[in-house]
Amino acid sequence: MRDQRYIAVDLGAESGRVMLATVSKAGIALSEMHRFPNGPVRLGNVLHWDILRLWGEIQTGIGRAVAEAASAGKTISGIGVDTWGVDFGLLDNNGELLSNPIHYRDSRTVGMPEKFFSRMPWERAYTISGIQTMNFNTLFQLCALAEHRPDHLDRARHLLYIPDLLVYWLCGRIANEYTIASTSQMLDAQRREYSREILACIPVHPPILPDLVMPGSLLGHVSGSAAEVTQAHGIPVLAVGSHDTASAVAAVPAGTENWLFLSSGTWSLLGAEIDQPILTPDAMNFNLTNEGGVGGKIRLLKNIAGLWLLQECRRAWARDGKDFDYRTLVQLAREVPLRGAHLDLDDPQMLAPGDMPLKIMAQCRRMGQKVPETPGEFTRVILESLAATYARARDTIEKVTGKTYTHLHIVGGGSQNDLLNQLAADATGLHVLAGPVEATALGNVMVQAMACGELDSLTSGRELVAKSSQLREFIPHEKSKKS
Repeated sequence: MRDQRYIAVDLGAESGRVMLATVSKAGIALSEMHRFPNGPVRLGNVLHWDILRLWGEIQTGIGRAVAEAASAGKTISGIGVDTWGVDFGLLDNNGELLSNPIHYRDSRTVGMPEKFFSRMPWERAYTISGIQTMNFNTLFQLCALAEHRPDHLDRARHLLYIPDLLVYWLCGRIANEYTIASTSQMLDAQRREYSREILACIPVHPPILPDLVMPGSLLGHVSGSAAEVTQAHGIPVLAVGSHDTASAVAAVPAGTENWLFLSSGTWSLLGAEIDQPILTPDAMNFNLTNEGGVGGKIRLLKNIAGLWLLQECRRAWARDGKDFDYRTLVQLAREVPLRGAHLDLDDPQMLAPGDMPLKIMAQCRRMGQKVPETPGEFTRVILESLAATYARARDTIEKVTGKTYTHLHIVGGGSQNDLLNQLAADATGLHVLAGPVEATALGNVMVQAMACGELDSLTSGRELVAKSSQLREFIPHEKSKKS
């Protein structure tokens, strides 16, 4: 294997980063070129993504990566882009963005699932798409758009999910990458293409939905103003697992068949990698989701609110002049005794922006639980609630797949939280392996290396990630082990 360099553009809901990667027999080495904050911008009553600022930050990062490689006399073999799911931009006939993409936590989708299911039964929609019903899925965002801004749909020529939009600005290619499109609830999970039956129930027609491309496809080469700004002229732009969780799961350094993954960050996504979607009544009733993965895999998983609750608490405390970093909050939580109070993380109130400490206090009162008072107590109840939810999700996945799992691989930024990792081990009874932190960027690079013929399979890529990573082990306490 020759040393090859790749650029990974990785955007999460809280921050974005551009990484320069070197792939060799020794492993994958990542160098951070540029990191920048991300988050919603409210304009009137609508939450938007500041997509133009993000695009500027991405170009800055790519420019730095190109300069870094050039200074070492090296060329770059590819660029891949991954982001969060479901959100999109609409292009008009001139290829111009109609408006700033709207944030998935915007309230306009409230009530939209019920309206859609009056046209197509929920059971039928699940049998086709295999996707967990959540207010913000692309399907329901389009229903809301048709109701509140039908002029946008009338003027739309193409729908591009966020990574597809960034790829379009890089190289001019109009396409929907499969893993990101699979989050929309508009794909046929078995056929792995858009479902005409679902689309017939909303005022969106296939012409605005571009062709699907699979991870590893060549999309084009950096050109136009993007090439001028970044000096990345002609670098191949490659489709990766454009949904960030797809890339993160691709990089899970698993060494056993009996493993679950947990992509831990703003969201906690816990599940199993399988070969074919599971569309059974049990999967439907448990509201599991079958999302597209790298290498033809399916990610059977449960979406869990994740560290979003703690992020929102931090923002609320910062507004009161108390700015806590995560390390401090975790240390404060360690000093709090085990509470045994568990929040209902499926409560829609917990998914919406707002004063999260007040929401948590109100829910604890409703449930007859002790109300947290200090930042340490709030952090403790959030982390314990996440761990308890992980345990229920493990039970659900085992029932639906008919398998027993022994290991839980925790990847992503949340894998740095050793208190949560231990609580997860204790609650699930599973042997926890934490890391790598930058799993999404590693998976992004892995797929690029596979596309360029440097890696021959998902398995070989994971072996390379394992060489590159130092995993931390968390063993469940004896009294917590699953019987």
